[in-house]
Amino acid sequence: MKEKIIAKRYAEAFLGYARETIGQDKAVEELKNLKIVLYENPQLGQFLNNPEIAIADKCGVIDRTIKDSFSEELRRFLKLLLEKERINYLNEICDYVRVAYSHGAALEGVLKTSYPLDLDLIQKIKTRLEEKLHHKINLYLELDADLLGGVQIRIGNTVIDGSVRRRLEELKRKLMLVQAT
Repeated sequence: MKEKIIAKRYAEAFLGYARETIGQDKAVEELKNLKIVLYENPQLGQFLNNPEIAIADKCGVIDRTIKDSFSEELRRFLKLLLEKERINYLNEICDYVRVAYSHGAALEGVLKTSYPLDLDLIQKIKTRLEEKLHHKINLYLELDADLLGGVQIRIGNTVIDGSVRRRLEELKRKLMLVQAT
């Protein structure tokens, strides 16, 4: 619990600082990329967490190794974590930012069909939805034989139902109304 609180505090502080200089989107992207670099190079994380190595040496390595790949703001942030002896929370900070901020730019949606669709058709559906909603959409596919045909799209609380099942239910309801009169 303590780790999550510390990670959130440092992540929010860094993003607050970065919003005014490099922008929030770039800061989020840099932290996501830093997480990838740490995953692909575990020796870097071990080096930064090693208490026997002087902070000045660690800062020098940060300046030399990631100077071209990351902003000055992120390098300053890493140095701050080293000085405050919070560098061991770096993975949690990156994870917090990824979870809290990465999906803010895009909506999540599910496209249900009764049979597999052609990739071109899926791309057309996605493009039309993005134009209609004025938002980027991450579209996930799901097969559902109960639809009988057509598609059903769910984005947040919005459902666009063009399935054969819905049309048959609607026709049934209308026939029941006609039959009742």
